[in-house]
Amino acid sequence: SNSKYRGFILVLTFLFYTAYHLSRKPISIVKSELHRNCSNIIQPKDINITNNVTWCDWPPFDQDNYQTLFGVLDNCFLVAYAIGMFFSGIFGERLPLRYYLSIGMLMSGLFTCLFGLGFYWNIHSLGYYAFVQVMNGLVQTTGWPAVVACVGNWFGKGKRGFIMGVWNSHTSVGNILGSLIAGVFVSTAWGLSFIVPGIIIACTGVLCFFFLVESEFQFVRQNPKYFPKVSFRFEAISFLGALCIPGVVEFSLCLLFAKLVSYTFLYWLPLYISNVAHFEAKEAGDMSTLFDVGGILGGILAGLVSDYTGGRATTCCVMLVVAAPMLFLYNYIGQRSLGTTIGMLLLCGALVNGPYALITTAVSADLGTHESLKGNARALSTVTAIIDGTGSIGAALGPLLAGVISPSGWNNVFYMLISADVLACLVREQSLSVYLHRINLFLFNANANQLI
Repeated sequence: SNSKYRGFILVLTFLFYTAYHLSRKPISIVKSELHRNCSNIIQPKDINITNNVTWCDWPPFDQDNYQTLFGVLDNCFLVAYAIGMFFSGIFGERLPLRYYLSIGMLMSGLFTCLFGLGFYWNIHSLGYYAFVQVMNGLVQTTGWPAVVACVGNWFGKGKRGFIMGVWNSHTSVGNILGSLIAGVFVSTAWGLSFIVPGIIIACTGVLCFFFLVESEFQFVRQNPKYFPKVSFRFEAISFLGALCIPGVVEFSLCLLFAKLVSYTFLYWLPLYISNVAHFEAKEAGDMSTLFDVGGILGGILAGLVSDYTGGRATTCCVMLVVAAPMLFLYNYIGQRSLGTTIGMLLLCGALVNGPYALITTAVSADLGTHESLKGNARALSTVTAIIDGTGSIGAALGPLLAGVISPSGWNNVFYMLISADVLACLVREQSLSVYLHRINLFLFNANANQLI
């Protein structure tokens, strides 16, 4: 049996993508340290202070436009990530995944550390931090298409929703660990909030280089006794060819709006909790991890339900429909008591991240190994990249809109998030019948061609 090898690959790829997310999270925790209300902090005697309100801030984030500047940093990463993702899947199909992932993680470690070194090198240039964010955004695109292709190569369709639901909790586990690690150093030396995660992802890159077996095909070549009669197709698919697979465009647009909501929470929730509930930077960061704990539960639940019912699209839609009123409720009653805050964060995390997790993993893998491709496993990387790349446009838009809207009040940010949730559901619902029709048409044509 090769089940132990499958388990090993699952654990290994889980660790890899946990490290990717772990290294993305620190900036959201450090934001509330880069700009604080300094009038409440005891002033050291050896510093000549000219402004009581901003003396403890880190320039250039000591100005009134600090939220816009934070938005710029978020978007440097997210726009680079969204653009890079469309190319990443194409490279991921044509290069050995082991080398591709290893180099990606080592480079991600380098740029994450460079952001933190700005603290020790006393760098106050927005351009420096923006450049590091752009480069980090580009190299981080190596992760997702490669790990999904790896898991898709090892696991059949069967109970993929549940397996992918459990496995996809790496996103939330990485966010939680990133928040906790960054929180340890944020108030003393925020540079270490980036350097420690940077070292961790670089180490996982070394682990990948030595231990990753990227597909059953490699395993079969080395251990033919396990699979004497297995055949594989490994031709790369074109970008347009992947777009023509039924469901790819529809799920991509649905993910755009779902990821807009998820990433706005990822980047702005600690600051929201800090502003509204008046928590310190570390407390707000720790509290925000509850959203990700909810995300883990939501991803597993979505996977289980979709496996049981066979309806990926319906599961996504129901969760998105329920998420909209829950976001509205969280904004109005979420900060009344500690118990309410915890409960609402868990619930909103599950409902927002459940559909997002299902689309990016199980759906991507199902579409990438669609019957129309006749077993071509290589298409998986490109399909995953198209869906996640489109979703990443939403991931870039969300924090950008939050940065623009938040000065006018947090209520307006939540109205924007609720609208995006409703749009995600509408896109999915409108395209469901079209999706089913296209599948039938696609398979009918394929059968007709075989008869001819």
